[in-house]
Amino acid sequence: MSTIAITGGTPLGGAVRVSGSKNGSLPLLAASLLIDGEVIFKNIPEIADVTTMIEMLKALGAQVTHDTGDGLRIDASNINSVSAPYDLVRRMRGSFYVAGPLLARFGEAQVPLPGGCVIGTRPVDFHIRGFKALGATVEEKYGVMHAEAKKLHGARIYMDPRLRSVGATVNIMLSGALAEGVTVIENASREPEVVDCQRFLTACGADIRGIGTTTLEIHGVSKLHGCEWTAISDRMEAGTFLIAGAMTGGDITLDPVDPEHMQMVFDMLQQVGCEITAEGTRVSLKMDQRANAVDIMTAPYPGYPTDLQPSTGALMAGARGTSVIEETIFDARFNYVDELIRMGADVRVMEGAAIFKGVPQLYAAPVVATDIRAGAALILAGLVAEGTTEISGAELVGRGYVDIIGKLSELGADIESIAQTDQEDM
Repeated sequence: MSTIAITGGTPLGGAVRVSGSKNGSLPLLAASLLIDGEVIFKNIPEIADVTTMIEMLKALGAQVTHDTGDGLRIDASNINSVSAPYDLVRRMRGSFYVAGPLLARFGEAQVPLPGGCVIGTRPVDFHIRGFKALGATVEEKYGVMHAEAKKLHGARIYMDPRLRSVGATVNIMLSGALAEGVTVIENASREPEVVDCQRFLTACGADIRGIGTTTLEIHGVSKLHGCEWTAISDRMEAGTFLIAGAMTGGDITLDPVDPEHMQMVFDMLQQVGCEITAEGTRVSLKMDQRANAVDIMTAPYPGYPTDLQPSTGALMAGARGTSVIEETIFDARFNYVDELIRMGADVRVMEGAAIFKGVPQLYAAPVVATDIRAGAALILAGLVAEGTTEISGAELVGRGYVDIIGKLSELGADIESIAQTDQEDM
């Protein structure tokens, strides 16, 4: 396990280039399996989860090549397997996205039940119900989902309005793109990453109506063609760096950012006392005071993003006053709180919520990252803690952030990665 060491106390300053979206790239890569021809993707981030998905595509028979720069060429014309390797699926929950395209295009998909971050119960029941509604027979045995259908047929599918599952929306949408007839998804996810996938499919010849709304109407087509597509920027990375600027009393600029995707985060940061300006795709933040406590409740887009809840918790740990953060999406998302308490935070977790009584100073401690976003939150806490914080399990952060150590270093942070061999020599 790798370790990150951070010596806190330096205000961040400077500019950061925001990478392509992790949460947006995985559905795009899976969607390439639907296409008989070559797809060229731009702005795909070089992170561990993307590498896992690329390995998955290759294992199924797709040809994947890297262009100079950030270009990625995928040709799924000669897929020779409908069975996803367990070793890849267990690494990342997003790998389950390949089930829908395989089922739609080849009439069969064998995909192990997924693994990924330990942030709570995330069953694939909604995905499987969608496959069955479209006419597939589905069997779960020995930890593997096996779905078959000679041809999928359109259906009206109702999602849980309280959850608006991103994964299930994507998988059903990908399945319906080549199904016969019309598939209607009620209470579909509206996340920008899902909308970007809808627009990509449309550019490839899919007939999707209601893009960006909670009711999707997908008219199945017989074939999709390739195109060139640029992934959207990562709003979670942007939010993480903005919160880092707020915590450290920083002055930072991010580019590119779509302000429309960030309104709830902007609102929160302005409430805590930040000055935020947006000009085109450039967003700047200045903070010259201790943050004010605010209450937050996570919700599906356009609500406050659950992926930024841990970083927001790190901010509230040092804010002036008491705040309540309610988590409505993942039931174990507060697994980072015990580590913040080790650093001096005053937090009490109740069912579905955490109460943060802000303290004037956090202190360095050895802590453990349990998932991608928890690791990011601990990095942010380390930026303001007195002393040197060591975060083990930091390789998890690399699943979701492109060179977070390098980018924070460019902003002035005292942060470095400590290789395992270095620790053993001590």
